[in-house]
Amino acid sequence: MEIVKYEGHDLEQLIHQAKQEYGKDVKIISYEVSKSGLPFFGRKKYALFVQVPTEEEGFMDVLSKEEKSQEVDKFLERIEKMIDKKIEPLKKAIVQEGAITEVPPHTSQGSRQLDFAEEFKEFTGDALDLIKLLLKKDVDPKVAKLLVKESCGFDIDANKFDLNTSFFKEALVNAIEKKIKFKGPLKIQKGAFKVIAFVGPTGVGKTTNLFKIASELVINQKLKIAVISIDTFKVGAIQQARSFSNILNIPFFAITDSKNLRKTLQNLSGIDVVLIDTVGRSHYDYWRLGEMKEILGSGSDFMDISLVISCNYKNTEAIEVVNRYRTFFPISDIFFTKIDETYKPGILLNLPIKTDIPVSFISTGQKVPEDIRVLTPERMANYILGESL
Repeated sequence: MEIVKYEGHDLEQLIHQAKQEYGKDVKIISYEVSKSGLPFFGRKKYALFVQVPTEEEGFMDVLSKEEKSQEVDKFLERIEKMIDKKIEPLKKAIVQEGAITEVPPHTSQGSRQLDFAEEFKEFTGDALDLIKLLLKKDVDPKVAKLLVKESCGFDIDANKFDLNTSFFKEALVNAIEKKIKFKGPLKIQKGAFKVIAFVGPTGVGKTTNLFKIASELVINQKLKIAVISIDTFKVGAIQQARSFSNILNIPFFAITDSKNLRKTLQNLSGIDVVLIDTVGRSHYDYWRLGEMKEILGSGSDFMDISLVISCNYKNTEAIEVVNRYRTFFPISDIFFTKIDETYKPGILLNLPIKTDIPVSFISTGQKVPEDIRVLTPERMANYILGESL
Protein backbone atom coordinates (compact mmCIF):
# COMPACT_ATOMS: atom_id res chain seq x y z
CA MET A 1 0.00 0.00 0.00
CA GLU A 2 1.31 3.47 -0.92
CA ILE A 3 0.29 7.04 -0.06
CA VAL A 4 0.35 9.56 -2.95
CA LYS A 5 0.33 13.31 -2.35
CA TYR A 6 -1.15 15.91 -4.74
CA GLU A 7 -0.59 19.66 -4.29
CA GLY A 8 -2.36 22.62 -5.91
CA HIS A 9 -4.76 25.52 -5.44
CA ASP A 10 -7.96 23.73 -6.53
CA LEU A 11 -9.07 20.82 -4.33
CA GLU A 12 -11.70 19.60 -6.79
CA GLN A 13 -9.12 19.56 -9.57
CA LEU A 14 -6.75 17.52 -7.39
CA ILE A 15 -9.46 14.97 -6.66
CA HIS A 16 -10.34 14.80 -10.36
CA GLN A 17 -6.66 14.24 -11.23
CA ALA A 18 -6.35 11.44 -8.67
CA LYS A 19 -9.45 9.69 -10.04
CA GLN A 20 -8.16 10.03 -13.60
CA GLU A 21 -4.83 8.43 -12.69
CA TYR A 22 -6.03 5.71 -10.32
CA GLY A 23 -9.71 5.23 -11.08
CA LYS A 24 -12.93 6.67 -9.70
CA ASP A 25 -12.79 4.40 -6.63
CA VAL A 26 -9.45 5.78 -5.42
CA LYS A 27 -9.47 6.10 -1.61
CA ILE A 28 -9.00 9.68 -0.36
CA ILE A 29 -7.41 9.70 3.11
CA SER A 30 -7.27 13.41 4.01
CA TYR A 31 -6.31 16.85 2.82
CA GLU A 32 -4.48 19.81 4.37
CA VAL A 33 -4.89 23.54 3.71
CA SER A 34 -2.20 26.21 3.83
CA LYS A 35 -1.68 29.68 2.39
CA SER A 36 0.97 30.75 -0.10
CA GLY A 37 2.06 34.35 -0.60
CA LEU A 38 1.15 37.25 1.70
CA PRO A 39 -0.75 36.40 4.92
CA PHE A 40 -3.98 38.21 3.97
CA PHE A 41 -3.83 38.07 0.17
CA GLY A 42 -2.30 34.67 -0.43
CA ARG A 43 -4.12 31.84 -2.19
CA LYS A 44 -5.18 28.69 -0.43
CA LYS A 45 -2.93 25.74 -1.21
CA TYR A 46 -4.20 22.19 -0.81
CA ALA A 47 -2.33 18.95 -0.14
CA LEU A 48 -4.45 15.90 -0.99
CA PHE A 49 -3.46 12.41 0.23
CA VAL A 50 -4.81 9.29 -1.46
CA GLN A 51 -4.24 5.61 -0.81
CA VAL A 52 -2.93 3.69 -3.80
CA PRO A 53 -2.57 -0.11 -4.01
CA THR A 54 0.75 -1.72 -4.84
CA GLU A 55 1.24 -3.89 -7.90
CA GLU A 56 0.43 -6.97 -5.85
CA GLU A 57 -2.98 -5.62 -4.75
CA GLY A 58 -5.72 -4.17 -6.93
CA PHE A 59 -8.21 -1.47 -6.03
CA MET A 60 -11.08 -3.91 -5.66
CA ASP A 61 -8.97 -5.91 -3.20
CA VAL A 62 -8.36 -2.78 -1.12
CA LEU A 63 -11.92 -1.51 -1.18
CA SER A 64 -13.61 -4.81 -0.48
CA LYS A 65 -11.12 -6.20 2.08
CA GLU A 66 -13.34 -5.37 5.05
CA GLU A 67 -16.46 -6.62 3.29
CA LYS A 68 -14.69 -9.86 2.39
CA SER A 69 -13.58 -10.27 5.99
CA GLN A 70 -17.17 -9.90 7.18
CA GLU A 71 -18.37 -12.42 4.61
CA VAL A 72 -15.70 -14.91 5.69
CA ASP A 73 -16.73 -14.50 9.34
CA LYS A 74 -20.37 -15.15 8.46
CA PHE A 75 -19.39 -18.19 6.40
CA LEU A 76 -17.29 -19.63 9.25
CA GLU A 77 -20.13 -19.04 11.69
CA ARG A 78 -22.50 -21.01 9.46
CA ILE A 79 -19.97 -23.85 9.18
CA GLU A 80 -19.59 -23.99 12.98
CA LYS A 81 -23.36 -24.23 13.44
CA MET A 82 -23.55 -27.03 10.86
CA ILE A 83 -20.75 -28.96 12.61
CA ASP A 84 -22.42 -28.54 16.02
CA LYS A 85 -25.69 -29.77 14.56
CA LYS A 86 -24.01 -32.87 13.11
CA ILE A 87 -22.00 -33.67 16.26
CA GLU A 88 -24.83 -33.29 18.80
CA PRO A 89 -26.58 -36.61 17.96
CA LEU A 90 -23.21 -38.40 18.03
CA LYS A 91 -22.41 -37.00 21.50
CA LYS A 92 -25.78 -38.16 22.82
CA ALA A 93 -25.27 -41.63 21.38
CA ILE A 94 -21.84 -41.97 22.98
CA VAL A 95 -23.19 -40.89 26.38
CA GLN A 96 -26.05 -43.40 26.15
CA GLU A 97 -23.61 -46.21 25.40
CA GLY A 98 -21.66 -45.37 28.54
CA ALA A 99 -18.53 -44.28 26.74
CA ILE A 100 -18.62 -40.90 28.52
CA THR A 101 -19.89 -40.74 32.10
CA GLU A 102 -18.76 -37.20 32.88
CA VAL A 103 -17.49 -34.10 31.16
CA PRO A 104 -13.71 -34.36 30.81
CA PRO A 105 -11.79 -31.62 32.62
CA HIS A 106 -10.18 -28.86 30.59
CA THR A 107 -6.51 -29.49 29.99
CA SER A 108 -5.47 -25.83 29.55
CA GLN A 109 -4.97 -25.17 33.28
CA GLY A 110 -2.99 -28.37 33.71
CA SER A 111 -0.93 -27.52 30.65
CA ARG A 112 -0.10 -24.08 32.07
CA GLN A 113 0.96 -25.65 35.35
CA LEU A 114 3.24 -28.06 33.52
CA ASP A 115 4.73 -25.22 31.44
CA PHE A 116 5.39 -23.15 34.57
CA ALA A 117 7.01 -26.05 36.41
CA GLU A 118 9.24 -26.77 33.43
CA GLU A 119 10.22 -23.16 32.69
CA PHE A 120 11.13 -22.35 36.30
CA LYS A 121 12.36 -25.78 37.42
CA GLU A 122 15.68 -24.31 38.62
CA PHE A 123 13.90 -22.34 41.38
CA THR A 124 12.31 -23.36 44.66
CA GLY A 125 10.72 -21.92 47.80
CA ASP A 126 10.36 -18.13 48.08
CA ALA A 127 12.02 -17.60 44.70
CA LEU A 128 9.24 -19.55 43.02
CA ASP A 129 6.59 -17.61 44.96
CA LEU A 130 8.09 -14.28 43.92
CA ILE A 131 8.14 -15.37 40.28
CA LYS A 132 4.45 -16.28 40.49
CA LEU A 133 3.67 -12.86 41.94
CA LEU A 134 5.61 -11.09 39.17
CA LEU A 135 3.80 -13.06 36.47
CA LYS A 136 0.44 -12.02 37.97
CA LYS A 137 1.59 -8.41 37.56
CA ASP A 138 2.18 -9.03 33.85
CA VAL A 139 5.96 -9.19 34.12
CA ASP A 140 7.46 -11.08 31.19
CA PRO A 141 8.56 -14.61 32.26
CA LYS A 142 12.13 -14.04 31.03
CA VAL A 143 12.32 -10.73 32.88
CA ALA A 144 10.92 -12.34 36.04
CA LYS A 145 13.49 -15.11 35.87
CA LEU A 146 16.33 -12.65 35.28
CA LEU A 147 15.38 -10.44 38.22
CA VAL A 148 14.67 -13.19 40.73
CA LYS A 149 17.91 -15.00 39.96
CA GLU A 150 19.82 -11.82 40.88
CA SER A 151 18.68 -12.19 44.49
CA CYS A 152 19.07 -15.94 44.81
CA GLY A 153 21.54 -18.26 46.40
CA PHE A 154 21.95 -21.97 45.66
CA ASP A 155 20.05 -24.31 47.96
CA ILE A 156 22.27 -27.38 48.20
CA ASP A 157 19.57 -29.58 49.71
CA ALA A 158 17.03 -28.81 46.98
CA ASN A 159 19.69 -28.42 44.30
CA LYS A 160 17.84 -25.31 43.15
CA PHE A 161 17.93 -21.51 43.49
CA ASP A 162 16.10 -19.77 46.34
CA LEU A 163 15.97 -16.19 47.61
CA ASN A 164 18.82 -15.17 49.91
CA THR A 165 16.46 -12.82 51.80
CA SER A 166 13.16 -13.36 53.58
CA PHE A 167 11.48 -10.31 52.06
CA PHE A 168 10.18 -10.02 48.49
CA LYS A 169 10.68 -6.25 48.40
CA GLU A 170 14.32 -6.46 49.46
CA ALA A 171 14.99 -9.11 46.83
CA LEU A 172 13.21 -7.17 44.09
CA VAL A 173 14.87 -3.84 44.94
CA ASN A 174 18.29 -5.51 44.88
CA ALA A 175 17.61 -7.01 41.44
CA ILE A 176 16.14 -3.77 40.03
CA GLU A 177 19.20 -1.80 41.14
CA LYS A 178 21.41 -4.15 39.15
CA LYS A 179 19.34 -4.48 35.99
CA ILE A 180 17.56 -1.14 35.43
CA LYS A 181 19.05 2.31 34.86
CA PHE A 182 17.55 5.30 36.68
CA LYS A 183 17.98 8.87 35.53
CA GLY A 184 17.17 10.32 38.94
CA PRO A 185 15.80 13.76 39.81
CA LEU A 186 16.39 16.74 37.53
CA LYS A 187 19.31 18.72 38.88
CA ILE A 188 19.99 21.62 36.53
CA GLN A 189 22.43 24.43 37.18
CA LYS A 190 21.39 28.00 36.51
CA GLY A 191 22.57 29.24 33.13
CA ALA A 192 23.01 25.71 31.77
CA PHE A 193 20.44 26.24 28.96
CA LYS A 194 19.16 22.68 28.87
CA VAL A 195 16.56 21.63 26.29
CA ILE A 196 14.16 18.74 26.99
CA ALA A 197 11.61 17.51 24.44
CA PHE A 198 8.72 15.21 25.34
CA VAL A 199 7.62 12.81 22.59
CA GLY A 200 5.19 9.91 22.46
CA PRO A 201 1.88 8.61 21.12
CA THR A 202 -1.40 10.48 21.38
CA GLY A 203 -3.13 10.48 24.75
CA VAL A 204 -0.25 9.48 27.03
CA GLY A 205 -0.22 12.83 28.87
CA LYS A 206 2.78 14.69 27.47
CA THR A 207 1.45 18.24 27.99
CA THR A 208 0.16 17.71 31.52
CA ASN A 209 3.34 16.04 32.70
CA LEU A 210 5.58 18.59 30.98
CA PHE A 211 3.99 21.26 33.16
CA LYS A 212 4.43 19.10 36.25
CA ILE A 213 8.15 19.18 35.47
CA ALA A 214 7.99 22.90 34.74
CA SER A 215 6.32 23.53 38.11
CA GLU A 216 9.07 21.65 39.93
CA LEU A 217 11.80 23.61 38.15
CA VAL A 218 10.14 27.00 38.68
CA ILE A 219 8.75 26.63 42.21
CA ASN A 220 11.30 24.41 43.93
CA GLN A 221 14.50 24.95 41.95
CA LYS A 222 13.87 28.64 41.15
CA LEU A 223 15.01 28.19 37.54
CA LYS A 224 14.02 30.32 34.54
CA ILE A 225 11.87 28.20 32.26
CA ALA A 226 10.44 28.61 28.76
CA VAL A 227 7.96 26.31 27.07
CA ILE A 228 7.74 25.72 23.32
CA SER A 229 4.87 23.80 21.78
CA ILE A 230 4.91 22.29 18.30
CA ASP A 231 1.51 20.66 18.91
CA THR A 232 -0.48 22.92 16.59
CA PHE A 233 -2.63 20.04 15.31
CA LYS A 234 -4.72 18.99 18.32
CA VAL A 235 -7.68 21.23 19.09
CA GLY A 236 -7.10 23.18 22.30
CA ALA A 237 -3.49 22.03 22.77
CA ILE A 238 -1.96 25.49 22.38
CA GLN A 239 -4.60 27.08 24.60
CA GLN A 240 -4.01 24.52 27.34
CA ALA A 241 -0.23 24.98 27.22
CA ARG A 242 -0.55 28.77 27.17
CA SER A 243 -2.85 28.68 30.21
CA PHE A 244 -0.39 26.56 32.20
CA SER A 245 2.45 28.92 31.18
CA ASN A 246 0.48 31.97 32.31
CA ILE A 247 -0.17 30.38 35.70
CA LEU A 248 3.57 29.76 36.16
CA ASN A 249 4.40 33.17 34.64
CA ILE A 250 6.85 31.70 32.14
CA PRO A 251 7.30 32.53 28.41
CA PHE A 252 5.45 30.35 25.92
CA PHE A 253 5.95 29.95 22.16
CA ALA A 254 4.01 28.04 19.48
CA ILE A 255 6.26 26.83 16.65
CA THR A 256 5.37 25.18 13.34
CA ASP A 257 8.73 24.61 11.60
CA SER A 258 12.40 23.91 12.29
CA LYS A 259 13.57 27.37 11.18
CA ASN A 260 11.40 29.16 13.74
CA LEU A 261 12.39 26.65 16.43
CA ARG A 262 16.10 27.31 15.91
CA LYS A 263 15.51 31.06 15.86
CA THR A 264 13.44 30.94 19.06
CA LEU A 265 16.04 28.84 20.88
CA GLN A 266 18.79 31.26 19.85
CA ASN A 267 16.83 34.23 21.21
CA LEU A 268 16.08 32.70 24.62
CA SER A 269 18.85 34.40 26.51
CA GLY A 270 18.83 34.09 30.30
CA ILE A 271 16.72 30.92 30.24
CA ASP A 272 17.96 27.89 32.17
CA VAL A 273 15.65 25.19 30.77
CA VAL A 274 13.49 24.96 27.64
CA LEU A 275 10.73 22.33 27.66
CA ILE A 276 9.34 21.33 24.25
CA ASP A 277 5.84 19.84 23.94
CA THR A 278 5.30 17.80 20.77
CA VAL A 279 2.25 16.54 18.95
CA GLY A 280 1.19 12.96 19.68
CA ARG A 281 2.02 10.66 16.81
CA SER A 282 1.22 7.00 16.22
CA HIS A 283 4.39 4.91 16.26
CA TYR A 284 3.17 3.33 13.01
CA ASP A 285 2.95 6.68 11.21
CA TYR A 286 6.50 7.00 9.90
CA TRP A 287 5.61 9.96 7.73
CA ARG A 288 4.29 12.05 10.65
CA LEU A 289 7.20 11.02 12.86
CA GLY A 290 9.52 12.20 10.09
CA GLU A 291 7.72 15.55 10.03
CA MET A 292 8.18 15.93 13.77
CA LYS A 293 11.86 15.07 13.50
CA GLU A 294 12.18 17.71 10.78
CA ILE A 295 10.62 20.36 13.04
CA LEU A 296 12.90 19.48 15.94
CA GLY A 297 15.71 19.55 13.38
CA SER A 298 19.37 19.11 14.22
CA GLY A 299 18.56 20.37 17.70
CA SER A 300 17.47 16.83 18.60
CA ASP A 301 21.17 15.94 18.84
CA PHE A 302 21.73 18.16 21.87
CA MET A 303 18.25 17.83 23.40
CA ASP A 304 17.25 15.35 26.04
CA ILE A 305 14.33 13.53 24.44
CA SER A 306 12.00 11.89 26.93
CA LEU A 307 9.67 9.21 25.56
CA VAL A 308 6.33 9.26 27.38
CA ILE A 309 4.62 5.86 27.72
CA SER A 310 1.34 4.97 29.45
CA CYS A 311 1.45 2.14 31.99
CA ASN A 312 -1.81 0.76 30.63
CA TYR A 313 -0.16 -0.16 27.32
CA LYS A 314 0.22 -3.82 26.48
CA ASN A 315 3.82 -4.93 26.78
CA THR A 316 4.22 -5.89 23.12
CA GLU A 317 2.75 -2.57 21.99
CA ALA A 318 4.99 -0.60 24.36
CA ILE A 319 8.07 -2.33 22.92
CA GLU A 320 6.87 -1.39 19.42
CA VAL A 321 6.46 2.25 20.50
CA VAL A 322 10.02 2.40 21.85
CA ASN A 323 11.63 0.63 18.90
CA ARG A 324 9.87 2.77 16.29
CA TYR A 325 10.39 6.09 18.08
CA ARG A 326 14.06 5.40 18.69
CA THR A 327 14.62 5.05 14.94
CA PHE A 328 13.78 8.77 14.69
CA PHE A 329 14.98 10.21 17.99
CA PRO A 330 17.88 9.57 20.40
CA ILE A 331 15.69 8.65 23.39
CA SER A 332 17.35 9.64 26.66
CA ASP A 333 14.80 8.19 29.08
CA ILE A 334 11.34 6.66 29.50
CA PHE A 335 8.72 8.70 31.35
CA PHE A 336 5.86 6.47 32.58
CA THR A 337 2.31 7.84 32.99
CA LYS A 338 -1.10 6.63 34.20
CA ILE A 339 0.16 4.16 36.79
CA ASP A 340 -3.17 4.83 38.52
CA GLU A 341 -5.03 3.28 35.57
CA THR A 342 -3.60 -0.24 35.74
CA TYR A 343 -3.33 -3.00 38.32
CA LYS A 344 -0.79 -4.98 36.27
CA PRO A 345 2.24 -2.66 35.99
CA GLY A 346 4.69 -5.25 34.64
CA ILE A 347 5.60 -2.77 31.90
CA LEU A 348 7.69 -0.89 34.51
CA LEU A 349 10.14 -3.78 34.55
CA ASN A 350 9.74 -5.19 31.06
CA LEU A 351 10.36 -2.01 29.09
CA PRO A 352 13.63 -0.74 30.62
CA ILE A 353 15.14 -4.22 30.76
CA LYS A 354 14.25 -5.10 27.17
CA THR A 355 15.24 -1.71 25.71
CA ASP A 356 18.13 -0.79 28.05
CA ILE A 357 16.82 2.80 28.26
CA PRO A 358 16.94 4.61 31.64
CA VAL A 359 13.68 5.50 33.40
CA SER A 360 12.99 8.94 34.84
CA PHE A 361 9.54 9.82 36.19
CA ILE A 362 6.15 8.28 36.80
CA SER A 363 2.83 10.11 36.73
CA THR A 364 0.33 9.07 39.41
CA GLY A 365 -2.69 11.16 38.35
CA GLN A 366 -3.93 14.30 36.59
CA LYS A 367 -3.20 16.92 39.26
CA VAL A 368 -0.57 19.54 38.43
CA PRO A 369 2.00 19.71 39.90
CA GLU A 370 1.72 17.11 42.68
CA ASP A 371 0.91 13.85 40.81
CA ILE A 372 4.43 12.98 39.71
CA ARG A 373 7.27 10.98 41.27
CA VAL A 374 10.92 10.36 40.48
CA LEU A 375 11.32 6.65 39.78
CA THR A 376 13.64 4.78 42.15
CA PRO A 377 14.23 1.04 42.67
CA GLU A 378 12.20 1.16 45.91
CA ARG A 379 9.28 2.99 44.32
CA MET A 380 9.27 0.65 41.32
CA ALA A 381 9.25 -2.40 43.60
CA ASN A 382 6.34 -0.90 45.57
CA TYR A 383 4.26 -0.49 42.41
CA ILE A 384 4.96 -4.07 41.33
CA LEU A 385 4.22 -5.55 44.74
CA GLY A 386 1.15 -3.39 45.24
CA GLU A 387 2.44 -1.78 48.42
CA SER A 388 1.48 1.74 49.50
CA LEU A 389 3.75 4.57 48.36
